[in-house]
Amino acid sequence: MKGNYKFLLLALLIAFASCSFTTKKFEDPDKDKLLIQLITYLLDQGHFDPKDINDEFSANVFKDYINNLDPFKRYFYESDIQEFEAYKDKIDDQIKAYDVSFFNFTHERLLQRIAESKVIYTDILEKPFDFSKQESYSADYEELEFVSKKRDMKERWRQQLKFSTIANYDDVVSQDDSEEKAKTEKKKSLKEMESEARLATKKSLDELYDYIEDRRREDWFSVYINAIVEEFDPHTFYFAPEDKERFDRDISGKFEGIGARLQKKVDGIMVNEIISGGPAWRANELEVGDQILKVKQEDEKEPITVVGMRLDDAIKFIKGPKGTVVTLTLKKVDGTIQDISITRDIVEIEETYAKSSIVEKDGKAFGIINLPKFYISFEDYNERNAASDIKKEILRLKEQGVEGLVMDLRNNGGGSLQTVVDIAGLFIEEGPVVQVKTTGEAKEVLSDKDKSIVWDGPLVILVNELSASASEILAAAMQDYKRGIVIGSKQTYGKGTVQTVMDLNRMVRNNTKGDMGALKFTTQKFYRINGGSTQLEGVKSDVVVPDRYSYIDIGEKNQENPLPWDKIDAADYDVWENYFDYDTTISKSKARMAANEQLKLIDANAQWVKKIRDRENYSLNYEDYKNEMQINEEGAKRFSKLSEYQTNLTFNSLPYEIKLMDQDTVLKEKRNRWHKALAKDVYVEEAINVLHDLKMTYAIKNNVANSVKN
Repeated sequence: MKGNYKFLLLALLIAFASCSFTTKKFEDPDKDKLLIQLITYLLDQGHFDPKDINDEFSANVFKDYINNLDPFKRYFYESDIQEFEAYKDKIDDQIKAYDVSFFNFTHERLLQRIAESKVIYTDILEKPFDFSKQESYSADYEELEFVSKKRDMKERWRQQLKFSTIANYDDVVSQDDSEEKAKTEKKKSLKEMESEARLATKKSLDELYDYIEDRRREDWFSVYINAIVEEFDPHTFYFAPEDKERFDRDISGKFEGIGARLQKKVDGIMVNEIISGGPAWRANELEVGDQILKVKQEDEKEPITVVGMRLDDAIKFIKGPKGTVVTLTLKKVDGTIQDISITRDIVEIEETYAKSSIVEKDGKAFGIINLPKFYISFEDYNERNAASDIKKEILRLKEQGVEGLVMDLRNNGGGSLQTVVDIAGLFIEEGPVVQVKTTGEAKEVLSDKDKSIVWDGPLVILVNELSASASEILAAAMQDYKRGIVIGSKQTYGKGTVQTVMDLNRMVRNNTKGDMGALKFTTQKFYRINGGSTQLEGVKSDVVVPDRYSYIDIGEKNQENPLPWDKIDAADYDVWENYFDYDTTISKSKARMAANEQLKLIDANAQWVKKIRDRENYSLNYEDYKNEMQINEEGAKRFSKLSEYQTNLTFNSLPYEIKLMDQDTVLKEKRNRWHKALAKDVYVEEAINVLHDLKMTYAIKNNVANSVKN
């Protein structure tokens, strides 16, 4: 279903690698300056909407950078900001001169203030808080001013720490008042509970500062670089080397290593999760809670101690090529020390991939496919990707005789442009899927040219406010072709842009400065085949249903520096010829949704959540705080029925997956949880109702058509 189209992303990448960059040399001996040189050149030559780097640009970078460094305004003083403001209209000049003196100045001051703040919070948390005192705390950090005196800084920290501690204190009091605790243990005094709450606050802060102190200069420099590049648009981003590895892993859903998720704790590097199906899972020796002390490679005599090491650095030693052996020295949960050896392999992150289920209702079978993202291997498209997996799942569902299909794209933030074109081709005979435009060039229409159709039956697309980019392309195409019905939020996320990821190392000849990272930058905008754009406006659902995000500011239009909405001419396409009555089906669905008590409750809950989120002032008096929490709890009880909702749908895994579950209990547990969640899902319930209605209208219209022919 791939077709013979060319992708502009690839053309742009090849053009950059083979032509443009051969005429300009990037050889600055200073890595920081070289990085700015590379990025500014790329953005000027390749970004869809290059910006004028001027005083206004400089002021915006200044504002965002300072806010990123100190969002709670608890590090810098007013005098610091005044000193920094000498650079407010000069950052543009420094960018053009590849000058990093502003960064150096702010970085040195930040490290100084962070060190001072650790002394401040440690000192404050040595003394008890008085929760009987009448005072309040404002969480509206944007309205805060930077303090001018050390006394004021200490007071700001005191209030923030007291706000954190009062929540811990409420937890301790609630636990102490529990009936089970009363039967087995002596009740704690108020003094003991306050001390325990304060200790919990300090532990959380110590872990945070352990992470902060692990950050190197280049990590902070990435913050500065991103303050610059994000002025172009919200999706232009600089990846430091470790971030690029994570991006590749997330978009492909796999990596080479042992298959364990790790977490940095104050006392070392802990195993947080064993990834199902991975090498560590198969070896069955590594356990959640184990602390990794040392790492030894198969070709080395001595192990390397990772205690006290940055998490990212430790991971570099633990990960490695498929087939190699790594030996870990562990402190087990029971305190014993043990060496284990694991043969590294390709680890697939199952949560990344498409999954499907058979849905049974009133003796009829339907299919649902959940696609978390449009994944792809950038190294080889023929490796596992979203399009090939979706095709397999559809064919498996067809073998089970399903009468309709739900594509669940809720919370799917997008991914590969190529895979979405291929997936759309599974549902149409042939034709355009999306239009792509680069500044100053004619539009390009990306089409499915394979006349075969994998699924020609009733189709529903489920979306919400977090369905973005490639999800919006698929939903829009199915809507424009009248191929399927879109059910979900009032509109999807509203990201109508395409990004290229450029490995910056490819631009540097004879690079001796180490890994330069990568730049993701916006090169194109995409448009629906009807000529409209999803940028800012998203895809409007055919049937709008409320959800938890209905009243929360979320989406492209709420980001900083989004590109504007526009439109182009429509592509040449024909609406899907079928006997499904979409208009009647949509009307029936809207009527059901308007009368659905569960959805009315969801809408009321969304409004209540919005009210809670918008609150910015809190009492630091415990009695008042407790009363406020009780009011919130009473309000929450109104919505307890949300979790009690149960549909009359039955969900079952496909035969091939049931066989896998015989060997993989983790997979079985994950699928059981998914099926239980689906059985409570009012949106899936309505999607199945719509599929049923579409099937009925097919029979009616088909009979009418046959009568006309006769």
